[in-house]
Amino acid sequence: MTQRRRTTVRRLMDQYGRTHADEAGITLRNTPAPLYQLLTLCVLFSVRIKADIAVAAARELFRAGMRTPRAMADATWQNRVDALGRAHYRRYDESTATALGAGAELVLDRYRGDLRRLRDAADGDPGRIRELLREVPRIGPVGADIFCREAQTVWPELRPSFDDRARHAASGLGLPTTPQALARLVDPDDLPRLAAALVRVELSTDAVDDLLKTG
Repeated sequence: MTQRRRTTVRRLMDQYGRTHADEAGITLRNTPAPLYQLLTLCVLFSVRIKADIAVAAARELFRAGMRTPRAMADATWQNRVDALGRAHYRRYDESTATALGAGAELVLDRYRGDLRRLRDAADGDPGRIRELLREVPRIGPVGADIFCREAQTVWPELRPSFDDRARHAASGLGLPTTPQALARLVDPDDLPRLAAALVRVELSTDAVDDLLKTG
């Protein structure tokens, strides 16, 4: 790696390398509760909503005790709407409250509340994992991409997970654009942070110029 590229990666990680799970207060482990919390966060991101509002909504849901599929399913629809409202998750609050309830029921019925069983059902195939995730109400391609890029730290078969937005940002920064080459820029445990940083840069209007200007 050239010195310029090394500097770009370091600054990229320092300025933008925080995952959505970290922001939402999720300590991601390969155990049922944090995996479900990540899924909840992905549901919240699966509409046109600002990232900080989606993260705030996840925090409100968790603060209200809805940290597991059983707790989410047992909460009333109004409880879910109220938690979303406290985070100013407007316009989509009612439909999202319905989707969260239905998704919790699906996780309970199909996977007995444990998304590791979804992983087992996919037999370690990343494409199949994405397909099964998209069977959860409200989860589409964006939500599945978020789950996979953040879960790759605990589900190694998802590595390296860099979606189109991340690879486009990498190109603008003069970094490699294939997932395998991007993965060589950081330690495996830092892959979610690198992927998240690149997506944040892609969604920013001036991040690339700022990073290259200081690089």
